[in-house]
Amino acid sequence: MRSTTVWRVLVPVVLLLIGLLLATSARLAAGTDLRAERRTNLVDLIRAEQDRVEAETANVSELQNQLDAAAKAKVPVETDPELESLISEVEGAGLTVTLEDAPIPADGVPDGWNADDYVVHEQDVQAVINALWAGGAEAIGVMDQRIIATSAVRCVGSTLLLHGQVYAPPYTVIAVGPTDRMQRAIDVSPRVAIYRQYADLLGLGFDVSDSDSVTVPAYEGPLSARYAQVVE
Repeated sequence: MRSTTVWRVLVPVVLLLIGLLLATSARLAAGTDLRAERRTNLVDLIRAEQDRVEAETANVSELQNQLDAAAKAKVPVETDPELESLISEVEGAGLTVTLEDAPIPADGVPDGWNADDYVVHEQDVQAVINALWAGGAEAIGVMDQRIIATSAVRCVGSTLLLHGQVYAPPYTVIAVGPTDRMQRAIDVSPRVAIYRQYADLLGLGFDVSDSDSVTVPAYEGPLSARYAQVVE
């Protein structure tokens, strides 16, 4: 009887402790994997991006019709300075940052790692972009696309999705601006530092080069109609 009573007391306590350990482990795991925020369904993401682009394109078409009508009527059109800066390429001194996936070891991924750790994540690209803005960048381009306020960088699998276009690594980020300030901003960025730690451990590519002349392309995608208006 004494043994049965002891087990009746111990079993609920043991089960409670196991539950607490599992919950704690889950919270810790959620807080330590800082680069695994991009497990997204590729088909759904591309479809959503295409729908957004189609909707914005319809807005641009309507705006263009208004501008054409105004031109025929010789009505003056007031344009936003931000629009004027976006529709022209920007050239000047700047930085080029290149991020590259790491090669998977021939004998497989080591214990404690997974294949997702060997690829560039969207937050890695975004960390570089944010650091460049913080360093005073005047214009930024990723691959052959101009980055604007509404740009959303998405990585799906081993590819990057930007403005409805899909790109494979290596990924290049080009910024026109004060090279020294932008370099310092990259050096002190905590998010970039995380990526560089993975680069040192696993062989992810990370290269920063400066130049007296780099070119950021003009933005060629759809823009909201708020950037221009017909003056009655």
